[in-house]
Amino acid sequence: MKLVSPLLALAVLVASATAQERSQSRSMVISRNGIVAAESPLAAQAGARILESGGNAVDAAIATNAMMGVVEPMMNGMGGDLFAIVYDAKSGKLYGLNASGWAPQGLTIDYLRRLGFTSMPSEGVNSITVPGAVDGWQELADKFGRRKLASDLAGAIATAQDGFPVPEWTAAYWKASEAYLRSNAEAARIYLPSGHTPEVGEIFRNPELAWSLRQVAADGREGFYAGPVAARILAAMETLKGPVTQEDLREFRSEWVEPISTTYRGWTVYEMPPNGQGLAALEMLNIMETFPLGQTGYGFGSADTLHIMIEAKKLAYADLVRYIGDPRGQKLPLGTLLSKQWARGRAKQIDPNHASCHAIAGDIPAGGDTTYLAVVDRDGNMVSLIQSNYSEFGSGIVAPGTGFALQNRGGLFSFDPRSPDALAGRKRPLHTIIPGFAEKGDLRMAFGIMGGWNQSQAHGQFIANLADFHMNIQAAMEAPRFSKLTFEGCDVAIEDRFGAETRTALERKGHRIKLEGPLSTVVGGGQAVLRDFSTGVNFGASDPRKDGEAVAELPLEARP
Repeated sequence: MKLVSPLLALAVLVASATAQERSQSRSMVISRNGIVAAESPLAAQAGARILESGGNAVDAAIATNAMMGVVEPMMNGMGGDLFAIVYDAKSGKLYGLNASGWAPQGLTIDYLRRLGFTSMPSEGVNSITVPGAVDGWQELADKFGRRKLASDLAGAIATAQDGFPVPEWTAAYWKASEAYLRSNAEAARIYLPSGHTPEVGEIFRNPELAWSLRQVAADGREGFYAGPVAARILAAMETLKGPVTQEDLREFRSEWVEPISTTYRGWTVYEMPPNGQGLAALEMLNIMETFPLGQTGYGFGSADTLHIMIEAKKLAYADLVRYIGDPRGQKLPLGTLLSKQWARGRAKQIDPNHASCHAIAGDIPAGGDTTYLAVVDRDGNMVSLIQSNYSEFGSGIVAPGTGFALQNRGGLFSFDPRSPDALAGRKRPLHTIIPGFAEKGDLRMAFGIMGGWNQSQAHGQFIANLADFHMNIQAAMEAPRFSKLTFEGCDVAIEDRFGAETRTALERKGHRIKLEGPLSTVVGGGQAVLRDFSTGVNFGASDPRKDGEAVAELPLEARP
């Protein structure tokens, strides 16, 4: 990116906007200082304040994530899991953190069968896996942070104690979960004040959550996994006859891992390795790269372009489900699935004129609810972080006195003992949440788009918007998307900003379209930050499908 004079840049911008009648609703946030992009303004502001007080990108990410657990408790919080990709500007290295929890030692297929289950429960005490988020905070702070964990959590503690006005999207999510919350007395007491979910603008307070956060601020991870918070979780397990034990909590540790990657039209795209679904995003991109997207006949939003993307998604996800699980203790064919040769073979199975309703995994020779945030600091350190309860309010269970819902990630295990994702004690399930990272030349970008099994396919579309259709990060985030949350059939959800002619052409190819609104939650919401290291300028983008924004820290001379 070359520097140009302000007048020339303004002239180019005005001419471009006039010619294109700009479709994106927001401009990028652009600053030489740090930027935090999150799905809540309060959370993004909390992170920006940490940057202004001398913290780095990791400190800001922890503060932002903790605040998200306060202001959007159905999606994320201390009872959920976390994944992060950290870019260390000084060394130029990427680090991946897998802070996803394992199944309790006693949670096995045989155990659940004895209780009468024939498939994995997706709610209740037997869907709970050990929460990984708090250990993830500790690992991030210890390895990269400049501030103490207590400082990073201070904003979230104060907000949980004093309360906040509930924003629009959050109120809608909350309302949809009202019946579910009534299934657990403590969940109903905490999250249905006055007997109902909070309305837009209503003040919600959660002093029990403030208490739990204070235990972590005082004693770090030990306050959660071995201290007073653990005691309250274990008391709930005893009451509800759940399988989580003291040893399951105390012995859990996050894991630092090497991100996996592929190339796409000059970009290198990174995802977390299994047990996450990021491999599907990379395989999808590899398949898409075999087609001339962005060239004649394959413009943005055309039926032919969308058809290729949808079919690539089906093939990549079929391979994901067949071959991927927790890599510990078993060999997974990552190298094969990530190879360009494999993608070329899979691409040959795409019929350009007909949708496949039964995507089948390739044969290898022998031998979703979430919060995402992105941070870049003034030094160029970057964090791509995603955290989730899985379903809204997770398992539906709140241990009395803790103020947060325990996740239901166990619902993603398979009951098939032959599957690489088969349930077993101390095993991590195949995970939906994935942070993304990408680089090209002097550009580095942290990005993510939420929404269960939507995420890999949304990553693929976002990268194509940048690489094939030459959008900036805000336009790429806002652009209409499709999402196919099922693994079989020809159904696909499409935002109505794709034209009627395109939709009709897709239907002729055999796609069964479920039409969504112009900015649908079905296709997920995301955030992104980008740094141009040649100029030292940072850029931020925030998806209008969420309540959030990208917030820049104030320049030093402008701070009070």
